Amino acid sequence: MSTTVTTFLWFDNQAEEAANCYTSLVADSKVTDISRGPDGTAFVISLELAGHALTLLNGGPGHTFTDAASIQVVVDGQDEVDRLWAAFTAEGEPGPCGWLTDKYGLSWQIVPAGMPDLMGDPARLPAVNAALRSMSKIDLKALQDAYDNA
Repeated sequence: MSTTVTTFLWFDNQAEEAANCYTSLVADSKVTDISRGPDGTAFVISLELAGHALTLLNGGPGHTFTDAASIQVVVDGQDEVDRLWAAFTAEGEPGPCGWLTDKYGLSWQIVPAGMPDLMGDPARLPAVNAALRSMSKIDLKALQDAYDNA
């Protein structure tokens, strides 16, 4: 027997729309299964976002998302940060330090792959952290400048 771990997200009634949105934005992603109710509407949608399994449920109202949980997307470079940031915040809301909330209320972190390296030196971390805390969308060059000038 093998063990699997899947992120499970409860939506009111927009799970299929959200699945299609997410798989269109995140590279190497796909909807893998849709279970439909008797009326043909999606009930449970399985998908993979860049290899990460998620299940979305149309469970009805009453269970909203909070920023206590988010999906982190680590991407190559500023161009991809900019593209995803623009797409997710088009109908969503920007937040601090690379966090945002999409139009469904789900929190995301859009993080450039080089960021952990910039935060790995304890002597430079205060400067990098101060720069990060001043940002909404992450600006990799500004973080690199803070690191280099620390």
